[in-house]
Amino acid sequence: MKQDITLKAPIEFGTLPTYAKFVGTLIPDEEGRFPRTDSGEFVVVDAIRQVMERSRVALDAVQVPAFGGGKAEEWDKMIHDLKALGVTVDLVMMVGGVDPMDPADEEGVVEQLMAVLEVAKRNGVKHVASTSIEQWMQPGATPKTGADFDAAVAQNIKLHLRVFEEAGLADSCIEAWHVEFLRPGEFQTFTDLGKLWIFVKAINEKLGQPFFRCMIDAAHCGDSPLGIEENQALIAEVAAGGGLGVMHASAPTTRGCLSTDDGWVAAILAAAAKTGKMERVFVEMFHHDDEALEALRALVPGHGVDTSDGRDYVQVVVDGLENVARILNNQVARGIIPGN
Repeated sequence: MKQDITLKAPIEFGTLPTYAKFVGTLIPDEEGRFPRTDSGEFVVVDAIRQVMERSRVALDAVQVPAFGGGKAEEWDKMIHDLKALGVTVDLVMMVGGVDPMDPADEEGVVEQLMAVLEVAKRNGVKHVASTSIEQWMQPGATPKTGADFDAAVAQNIKLHLRVFEEAGLADSCIEAWHVEFLRPGEFQTFTDLGKLWIFVKAINEKLGQPFFRCMIDAAHCGDSPLGIEENQALIAEVAAGGGLGVMHASAPTTRGCLSTDDGWVAAILAAAAKTGKMERVFVEMFHHDDEALEALRALVPGHGVDTSDGRDYVQVVVDGLENVARILNNQVARGIIPGN
């Protein structure tokens, strides 16, 4: 399709391949190989190619969730093939089965993070992200408060600074590490931007530079205990402190078509734009019946609703990209952010 929507904002713009499902696209098999199409192409590369071919706005970047178990040569070829499409590649480090807040699990967390960081360094990746401050959907977990919360922050600082040092990130191609909070249920403790900022602000103070950033997802903001105005105020504070990272345009609860976002995407992007420090925006959607998210559908009423309205998921993502591009262009038109 002709790309007749020109992004006028100085923003790196892209998507994640999560709409193509984790199962059958992003999770490697027992031999460490990633799923391929009948023609031998990586499914994830094919998924991104289809979006790029249909989208009326060009993509600059792709964030790829990175699970353990993939062979080094598989990762290297996948990243090479994605770059050949004309996009930069970020990696989102997925940590499973261990709790970053628990000192007893530190070795396991470090091992998983180090494996993906080696892939990133080997392939010239400049931005990595993670949800590595808490175990995803940990059975029996309860929110940590007071002294327990302080201890969780301290352990996360210790763990992430250890990884920073052992991975040699200070002298690497990696420019920033974006950390994400998740909605209540997925996490129990780090469930809003304010709590994430406590960690990010403290670790950057110890490090002496704003290397760690807050990855801010409109969906998680909308599903957090904080309202729009509270999130907007926090975004201003985070940006002023050098901690504003990747912005995710994603719909609360359904995680599907942005028509279900009830205003959160525009509100969150507007708050970030006003700071003058919004640099990277990604549209993120999930397939409503991905096998990997079955437990999340059971946990969260409304997650997994089919919002495609007769479209395939490539088109749902394309529609979201075009919508967000219009939002950014109109922020330029209104003088909220400068144009290219």
